[in-house]
This record gives sequence, C-alpha cells and structure tokens, in this order.
Amino acid sequence: MYLLSPTSVAHSALGGANGIGASLVEYCCQQGAYVCFGDVAEDAGNQIAQSLCSSASSSSSPRAIFQHTDVTSYQSVLGLFDLALKTYGRIDHAVACAGIMEIGNLFDPALTLETVREAPTTKVLDVNLTGCLYVARIASVYLRQDRPENADRSITLISSVAGFKESPGMFVYQASKHGVLGLMRSLRLYLSSPTHRIRVNAICPWMTTTAMVKGVQEAWMKAKLPCNTPADVAHIIAGVLADSSLNGKSMYVEGGRGWEIEANLDRLEPQWLGEEPSRSLAQGQAVLGSGMDWAQ
Repeated sequence: MYLLSPTSVAHSALGGANGIGASLVEYCCQQGAYVCFGDVAEDAGNQIAQSLCSSASSSSSPRAIFQHTDVTSYQSVLGLFDLALKTYGRIDHAVACAGIMEIGNLFDPALTLETVREAPTTKVLDVNLTGCLYVARIASVYLRQDRPENADRSITLISSVAGFKESPGMFVYQASKHGVLGLMRSLRLYLSSPTHRIRVNAICPWMTTTAMVKGVQEAWMKAKLPCNTPADVAHIIAGVLADSSLNGKSMYVEGGRGWEIEANLDRLEPQWLGEEPSRSLAQGQAVLGSGMDWAQ
C-alpha cells in the first residue's frame, strides 16, 4: 500500500486531498494499491476515500482510508502511520506531498526599523521542509515493520523546479525546496544501506495546474509554455514508486514528461566544478561513505 503524507495548508492544498496528492491517491488505487492518506482538508479527503472505496471491488480492507493530519505536527503524522500499519499490516511506500507557496514578502522594501522587529512566519518552512523531515524519519522505521529484508520500500519527497532553479521573490519557498533536495541527497546512501534498505527519491515539478498557481496560470498559458496536470505528476511519482532500481534520483517534470537530473550533475561535475576539485571531492566522499560511521 502507499502512504501519502498530509499537507498543512488551509487554503491552497497540495496534499492527499487536493492537487497532485489527490491525483496520486486516485491513480494508485486504480492500479490496485491500498492507500492511507492525510490532509487538513477533511471534507475533500473523506469524499475521495469514500468514492474510492465505493468503486472498489469487495475486499477485507478498505481501498483507501483518510485521516485528518497536520504535517507540521509530529504526533499527527505519527498517527497517520499508525493508522496505516494497523489497517494494512505493512507500509511499502511513503510520499511526502505537503507544500504551500510563499506567504508575504520577507524582504519587502517597505520594511522599516520598526516593522522589521516582528519575526516573520516560518509556516512555509514548517510545511515544506520540516514536514518532509517528519515523514522521512517516521517512514524510515515504519517501512521496516513486518517486511522481509529484500522487500522494495521507498520514500518519495516532493520538491520543485525551485529546488534547483532560481525563483526570484519566492525566498522561503525556494529555500524550503532546496532543503527537500538536500534531505533526499543526504538520505539516499544512508537509508539504502543494509541497515534500512529503503530507496529515497525526489520529484521536481515545473508549472502544474493546481490552486497554488492561479495567479500566474493565465499568463503562462498565453505564453504557450509546457504545463503539467496534477495527473501528469502523479503518474511520474507512481513510476518512481514502482521502479525498484531508482534510488537517489531527482525527477524534473515538465509538460507531463520526466527527466532525471542527478546523473548528469554527477557526470558533468568535472566540467562545472573543475577536474582537480572534483577528483579530491570524490576522494573525500569515499571517506565519508554512507554516513553510518559519523551520523550519530
């Protein structure tokens, strides 16, 4: 079964009950998976779960179950994993779909010596990055329960094109999505080692027609630029879940198609970094290994 993480967005949701997450829940169920998902959008989540259960063939377990979940609350995320394990007996894959856009202008030119004294909100970081960290940590334990060592297990983190391409004005959002890619890269050797045997990958969608992009969608369409539907991205995510050979990959998604970017970053490193520092960096990375010896 596939466990989808919740979102903590009250308005523009990108979790199991809305957007890409909702499309992924539906697609996985259509392919025969059992799905446990969460969101703060309780009405939408319940409707999706009820619809999927009513259209599924008879089974001792529900095709989909939903629970109100706040990704910024560790205990709330833990409760969703508890529900999945209790209901289905095992968890094969976890997907962290939480995401919200920039809130206000952190570097507003109208700021004064007085107004700058008020600390800015950290909600974007809390949802986009800390939420992924919570999901990955909890999943690293729950995915190992009642599963043979050779079973395929994975964690998929949703980043963004902003995870590797500059996005002016989206200061906190971009930092959070860079952080998601950094989290994946720090986990890919560590969690795929014999102690865990869990694959970790990231998805980096470009423009996708969700509620998050309503402000720019019309101009985007007029420019005739490629655009994803939520279902497009969901299909790419499902492909990553299903391919047991994929670990440590970042899939850039544009116009419904996906490109893996990590391999070329590594292959071309001597060109963009320089041959000498690339060589010494590789030697240093070999010494560090998977991080098992010093990540205490």
